[in-house]
Amino acid sequence: MVGIHKKDFDKNKIKAILLDSGKVLNTPVTGHWFITPNFFTYVDKKTFTSIKPTQKKLAFDKAMEYISKQNLIIDEEEEYKYFIEYYKILSKYLPELQLKNEDVQAITKDYVYNYTKYIFFSDAINLIPELSKFYKLAVVSDAWPSLENVFRQAGLRDYFSSFIISSQKGVTKPHELMYKTALEDLNVSPNEAIFIDDNIKNCHGAIKLGITSFVLCRGLKSYAYHKLKHRNYNIIKNLIDIKNILN
Repeated sequence: MVGIHKKDFDKNKIKAILLDSGKVLNTPVTGHWFITPNFFTYVDKKTFTSIKPTQKKLAFDKAMEYISKQNLIIDEEEEYKYFIEYYKILSKYLPELQLKNEDVQAITKDYVYNYTKYIFFSDAINLIPELSKFYKLAVVSDAWPSLENVFRQAGLRDYFSSFIISSQKGVTKPHELMYKTALEDLNVSPNEAIFIDDNIKNCHGAIKLGITSFVLCRGLKSYAYHKLKHRNYNIIKNLIDIKNILN
């Protein structure tokens, strides 16, 4: 994989910024993407904690294996239907939790319809409104339909002229459709946009289309590793870096 250095693009030509959501703009309030805010209202925390990490990982992996095969999920109603199965699988592989059907339903409802499930990073809250004054913005995320309402709840949705969710497109990054749809929505060419993601493969997908990309590593260890290991890529540690680069 060959990255594009900052010197290879003209910042004065940039009209749009495409951003991933998870780990770039927000993170789960519980620290786990599928442990919902009220998960331990229905799951005994002591029992959950006592289960071996390898068993819990297997349970989440099996559930994820199922949900990853559901390529097209158009709206929150469908999201709820498929995530009922996700949490049923999780329950099956964690029988110690003794979850009833109503517990599974309540957890699923909390996952889909609790729009405070993610917390936005302070630089995202502060800079998104500012960046939207000078650039067209798009979310390009591997996610499900409820994400859009998470942004509405946070008061950030209106700053984005395009909102691309993988489940509604039937493909995930780095498929070119994810990026091309955003570019078309914003009416910009690849050399007029930049892309920010925490996943280097996703950045490479955008780079192949001619979009200058930045790998965002919020953790110090991750940032240091990527700076050393992937010198051909633009590595940043927060959105303030992007503001400084564009200025």
